[in-house]
Amino acid sequence: MVMSVDKAFRVLHAFDYSRPSMSLTQVAATVGMDKSAAQRFTYTLEKLGYLRKDPVTKRFELTVRTLDLAHHYLRSNAMLERAMPYLMHLSKTTEETINLTVMDGPEIVFVSRFMSRHVLNTDVIVGTRMPAYCTAPGIAILSRLATADAAALIDRMDLKPYTPHTTWQREDLLAKIAKSSVRGYATAFEEFYHGDLSVAAAITGPGGVPVGALNIAVSRARFTPEEMEERFAPLVVAAAGSVSQR
Repeated sequence: MVMSVDKAFRVLHAFDYSRPSMSLTQVAATVGMDKSAAQRFTYTLEKLGYLRKDPVTKRFELTVRTLDLAHHYLRSNAMLERAMPYLMHLSKTTEETINLTVMDGPEIVFVSRFMSRHVLNTDVIVGTRMPAYCTAPGIAILSRLATADAAALIDRMDLKPYTPHTTWQREDLLAKIAKSSVRGYATAFEEFYHGDLSVAAAITGPGGVPVGALNIAVSRARFTPEEMEERFAPLVVAAAGSVSQR
C-alpha cells in the first residue's frame, strides 16, 4: 500500500455531515497525524482542487470536485445502465420509492434512487450507507451467497437493534436469509426506520453471483406489510431478474 495515498484519502474522508469544515488542527486530530503532515496533505489537496481553504477562517472544506469519482463510477457502471429503464418504469407505474443498491463490506450503498412524493426519509441520497443485515436489499444480496459466505459476512457486522422490529440476532438473521433464498426476495418492515416497509430482490451477474439489489420502499401509513409484500414483491423479482446477467 502507498501510505501517502492512504493518508490523502483519510483526509478527504474526515469531512462529513458532522464535520463539514475543519481547521488544520482539527484535520490533524481527526485523521491521526501530526500538524506538519496535515498541512502538507491539505495543501496538496487544495492545489488539486479537492479542498477549499476559507481565506478568513482558514478552515478547510470539500469542493465539488470530490463528486468527480462518484460521477465516473455511475457513468461507467454497467449494472446501473442496464437497470435504469426498469427503475424508471417502476417509479412511474408504482409511484413509490425505487432504489438500486450494492454491497460494500457489511453495508449497502445507494447508487440510484427515485423518490416518491410519499417518501419518508429524504436524507437518504445516492451514496448513503446502511447496515446490510437490517435492510431488504442487504438480506436479498446475502441470500444469493453461499451459506458459509453469508454467515462470514454476518459475523463481521456490528449487530444491534435500530427499532423494536429489527432482526439482529445471528441465528434469526441466518434463518431470514435462508427464507429469502427460497422465495427469491427479502423484506424489511420498520427494521431500520420507523414506518418504512421495503421489499427487495438481488441482481446477479454471471454464475449467479449477487452484484446488487433492487427494492421498493413504501410508508407503513399507506400499506400493511402483507399488502406491500403481495403487491410489490413480484415487481421487484421480475425487474431484478431482467437486469441480472445469465
